[in-house]
Amino acid sequence: MLNNYFGQKFWAVFILVFFLASPAHSARIKDLSSIKGVRSNQLIGFGLVIGLTKTGDSAANVFFSIQTIVSMLKNLGVTIPTAEVDQLQFKNIATVIVTADLPPFAKQGDHIDVTISSLGDAKSLQGGTLLMTPLKGPDSNTYAMAQGPLSIGGFSVSGAARGVQKNHLTVGRIAGGAMIEREIKYDFNSKEEIILALKQADFTTASRISRAINDNMKDSLASMVNGGTIQVRVPELYRNNTSAFVTRIESLNVTPDSEAKVIIDERTGTIVMGENVKISSVAVAHGALFINIKEEPVADQPPPLAPESAETIILPRTRLAVGEGKDKLLVLPKSISLGDVVKGLNSIGVTPRDLISILQAIKASGALHARLELI
Repeated sequence: MLNNYFGQKFWAVFILVFFLASPAHSARIKDLSSIKGVRSNQLIGFGLVIGLTKTGDSAANVFFSIQTIVSMLKNLGVTIPTAEVDQLQFKNIATVIVTADLPPFAKQGDHIDVTISSLGDAKSLQGGTLLMTPLKGPDSNTYAMAQGPLSIGGFSVSGAARGVQKNHLTVGRIAGGAMIEREIKYDFNSKEEIILALKQADFTTASRISRAINDNMKDSLASMVNGGTIQVRVPELYRNNTSAFVTRIESLNVTPDSEAKVIIDERTGTIVMGENVKISSVAVAHGALFINIKEEPVADQPPPLAPESAETIILPRTRLAVGEGKDKLLVLPKSISLGDVVKGLNSIGVTPRDLISILQAIKASGALHARLELI
């Protein structure tokens, strides 16, 4: 039996997250902002992974893997005749792209994690070892060298008819697999001012951060440049010791302000509402039109003493039912709380899919005083 429901209630996994009106919690300045200039830098490199069990690049499809191997062997003192290059077949080697993040204030000799991703048509990097790979920044300078055995975190086994695979086998990681060879010069302690960049731009939050710094230092050191930037002057007491000043102000607690927003993920039926969402007086009507289709095939047996050529025939039989549920009207008063909104909509049988449509309709009517964002 096959059941199809159109325009009916959408029964799916549904999560509704909402925050009832309550005093907002404070957060540290270091969690709300970052210091301009103090950030990580991305590194990238091209390398080779060896030691694979015939799961590497194929020479027919990835021609540059042979060129890379020949160039590497030449640097190691092994010369391959030009006529023999086209005949080379290396199934145990894969060309990869190596990426890493160079953290701020990293020193020469420090180790950082690297991620290795297959560039060619290798089937698996399991059991491979990355050869020495220079990691370069956007300025084409080499800042680190990566090398070591890969950790895949998965496996792949197969037989003649079927196989099992866990996780991606063409991406691996080496914990502490790169050593920093070049430092980025940055004399932070000599700075006479710092710039705080808010992770979520908001004028009210920026104003509160400036006020908290000035109140704590008993001086007018911080000034709001815009909703996402705060300029802070380093006091005389902390000159040539800006790090200590940052340590003092980044632990200050500030209550961030938030925008009234409703987030809707229509793919999963997830709805997230903030505590500042307000709704004006509005009436919501909800009806349920449904169509129910049932397939009940019937077997038609041949009569007794029928010829041998007679066969059983399956005859289709379809039952169709159309109906409409009872319409309901709900009036939402002005400035109702989010808890009452959800409770009221549930009382008239609103399903996740219906709730998304209702919120969009309320926003279109101008009664929902919040930004509706679809993801």
